[in-house]
Amino acid sequence: MKFCKKCIMPDTRPHISFDKDGVCIACQNNEKKKSVDWDLRYKELEKLCDKYRRKENGVYDCIIAVSGGKDSHYQVHVMKEQMGMNPLLITVEDFFTMTEAGKHNIQNISEAFGCNIISFKPNRRAAKVISRYMFEKYGRPLWYVDRLLYTVPLYYAAALNIPLLVYGENVSYEYGGINDIETYSAREQVFNGVAPDVDLEELVEAGVPRDELTYLEAPSRVLLEKLDPIYMSYFLEWNSVRNYEFAKRRGFKDLTHEWDRTNHIENFNQIDSYGYLLNAWMKFPKYGHAYATDYGARWVRYGLLTREEAVKLAEERDHAVDPKIIEDFCNFTGMTIEEFYNALDKLYNKDLFEVNALGQWRLKQENIEERRNPHW
Repeated sequence: MKFCKKCIMPDTRPHISFDKDGVCIACQNNEKKKSVDWDLRYKELEKLCDKYRRKENGVYDCIIAVSGGKDSHYQVHVMKEQMGMNPLLITVEDFFTMTEAGKHNIQNISEAFGCNIISFKPNRRAAKVISRYMFEKYGRPLWYVDRLLYTVPLYYAAALNIPLLVYGENVSYEYGGINDIETYSAREQVFNGVAPDVDLEELVEAGVPRDELTYLEAPSRVLLEKLDPIYMSYFLEWNSVRNYEFAKRRGFKDLTHEWDRTNHIENFNQIDSYGYLLNAWMKFPKYGHAYATDYGARWVRYGLLTREEAVKLAEERDHAVDPKIIEDFCNFTGMTIEEFYNALDKLYNKDLFEVNALGQWRLKQENIEERRNPHW
């Protein structure tokens, strides 16, 4: 493994790139933001909204894909209260036990901003089969719901003839990934590799009827060309901590006094449910980094942590998947805890990890040393 000299992101993150000096593309892009004329970008957003603004009262001007989280609160504020648009919110539910904060926040975003929400509730029967299958075979336990998070808003926008569809950040540009170019258009987001295409016949063979796989195929190019999906992070300087501070003032609740997650370094990102968090943690056995690295790297770019502080947090937290996450996933899929760990053991990347004297999977010592002192 090699690690960014500025933040702590490793080169094992899928599709990330580094320059000759050992600086990751996310840090490079963060530097580019300092020269952006954000006032001009804001005016571009105003012009785009004017293009899609509808004169009839009570008619939706745009759709915003939301979870109820702190970024969703900020997006709705910008589009409704600053841009004067009339947004329809669309959320895709997962299948897991919701936190009290999560229950509150999805209600709060409607009440705080006066918006209607369409809540898409996926097929639980199909989800049980697919989630277990995708976990055991690919280490992608939440592929099903993540795929729907990408596709459902597009299909709804087309069906309702509302071309302007608003997302938060461009994850490839902000953090490194496929198509890590700066663009306002989110038309290619469904192809960014987070929830990649799977041959649906494979899922049929796993036991899911073909007619229960609706919306899992990416929309056609003909449909996509009818829409104008956008990344808000192109128009406004994106900072998830600043979004959190804003959302708190509008009623957003974090996990204070509810859940101290063993593998996180904060209490306000991805807080809606328990089992859903397994998906992003699965980057650890496959690629050697998880939540603590992701957010530690981000906070180094924000100037909130030093690189050394972020390294320490990653070493303490990345591996420590919270038991509530595992229990909730197993309760939903019907796996036993033993079956879960047996499957997980097979997914560890043995080029990166070894089992220590206590039977724990840990990064090899050379990778730990490389993270502390990158050599390029």
